[in-house]
Amino acid sequence: MKSGVMEEIELVSKSLEETLSIGRIIGEQADSGKVVALIGELGAGKTSITQGIAEGLGVPDAYYVTSPTFTLINEYPGRLPLYHFDVYRLSGSHELDDLGYEDYFFGEGLVVIEWAEKLMESLPDNTLFIHMDRLNDDNERRLRFSRRSGSEVFGSLKEALEKGGYL
Repeated sequence: MKSGVMEEIELVSKSLEETLSIGRIIGEQADSGKVVALIGELGAGKTSITQGIAEGLGVPDAYYVTSPTFTLINEYPGRLPLYHFDVYRLSGSHELDDLGYEDYFFGEGLVVIEWAEKLMESLPDNTLFIHMDRLNDDNERRLRFSRRSGSEVFGSLKEALEKGGYL
């Protein structure tokens, strides 16, 4: 990991619909060659926010976005290709080499990684981190967005979340 976190946004999603909508905003704001690192316990909403991101990228409804726990990577077509990683079963970054991860991380699509805490040292500077926590209600989630210094993904996302009434 290069330098520390420069800025953080925190919000609470009160429902699955809000989590999907926040994901949709992320997908609409996404640029190619970016990485979204999802960090959170089982059931925190990582796959749900990815489904919203897919919708924001224009992934056709014919593709049902599911967590690629056993295949490790699912690819979906959209305005940008969506590369959805689930690295729960990996023991660390060294196992990424077999997947050719650099082609994805530095390619033309958007990479979303569930269980990204397992790969922290391999994530590029342009990574948007989303820490997700379940709150009291089963549908409430705390989302903390952060970035490393040098990341450019923050400004337009913050404006879009404000416009959507989430900040």
